[in-house]
Amino acid sequence: MADEIKSLDALSEAVSGDAAMSLEMATPAEPVRDALGRSYATGKRKDAVARVWIRPGSGKVMVNGKDMSVYFARPVLQMILRQPFTVAGVEDEFDVIATVKGGGLSGQAGAVKHGISKALQLYEPSLRGALKAAGFLTRDSRVVERKKFGRRKARRSFQFSKR
Repeated sequence: MADEIKSLDALSEAVSGDAAMSLEMATPAEPVRDALGRSYATGKRKDAVARVWIRPGSGKVMVNGKDMSVYFARPVLQMILRQPFTVAGVEDEFDVIATVKGGGLSGQAGAVKHGISKALQLYEPSLRGALKAAGFLTRDSRVVERKKFGRRKARRSFQFSKR
């Protein structure tokens, strides 16, 4: 360290200079939108991968060319898809178009939710705090454990018989 600090005044000046430099570096994030005014994100959950586009609209959600209530018939799955909008406080303000492949319906719903959350954060960076606090921007990394040889399932053994 070339500059030695010899007094409290010099220390406060050095700290305020560092704080000013960190404020310059922490500029607010810019919205990421394409030419059509949409934001795109990829969401993942278990084996499901969802490609999600959001744009301002009336709150219509299309998944693989079908309405959300047709593709995800169970109310719990529809509720999962609406969670990011509820947490961010922007219900019925965005239209969603999603294509999802792989996994089952529950994993697909989680993947679309993850994609919607990431796309909302890209469209409006000020929503990041609420979405991150709710845990929607983190990919749920839990996947099915693989089956091991010499076992009936991943951990379950064959039935033991003493005689």
